[in-house]
Amino acid sequence: MIHIVLCDDHAVVRRGVRDTLEEASDLKVCGEAGSYSELRETLRTAPCDVLLLDLNMPGRSGLEVLSTLRETHPSIKVLVVSMNPADQYAVRCLRAGAQGYASKAADPTALIDAVRIIAQGRKYLTADVAQMLAESISEPDTGAAHAALSERELQTLLKIASGRRLSEIAEELMLSPKTVSVYRARVLEKLKLSNNAELTVYAIRSGLV
Repeated sequence: MIHIVLCDDHAVVRRGVRDTLEEASDLKVCGEAGSYSELRETLRTAPCDVLLLDLNMPGRSGLEVLSTLRETHPSIKVLVVSMNPADQYAVRCLRAGAQGYASKAADPTALIDAVRIIAQGRKYLTADVAQMLAESISEPDTGAAHAALSERELQTLLKIASGRRLSEIAEELMLSPKTVSVYRARVLEKLKLSNNAELTVYAIRSGLV
């Protein structure tokens, strides 16, 4: 039996994933969490072989959580399940310690295969992600300018390009507006841009939004 914990801030999503996974007789969802703080509590009592982790939730950065889990629960294998674009996040997650990356928009039954593959100690990669990973290894210096952004900086860029105000971004990420302003300034500096309008144009031309 493969024991699974779900971490996603949408109860409806967790319910759908649970129903899908438990159609397989060898999979059992043993715990759920709606935030990273709840995840810590859940992992204290629930057996977990594979963690399905939503990357984009309020609070700590998903990559920070991956890094922490690698230290505190090294035996747990992590499948990131996210709506974030795979071409911007999949390789980052794999490098941070995840064993796989799946899109929430993918066929739900593919999660069953992904969990089984990861539980066996193998990586779960779609063909597109495998190609991106190969290219990132063979051509590490040819990436786009935004490849140098930290996860928080990339999140800030995406949210600004989607029309969010700094106050809204701060609330969504559970940060202070001043901290978000610092991230925005870093993004502008790293991308050599001047204002939000140029950030939005950059994001659109780069296929980020």
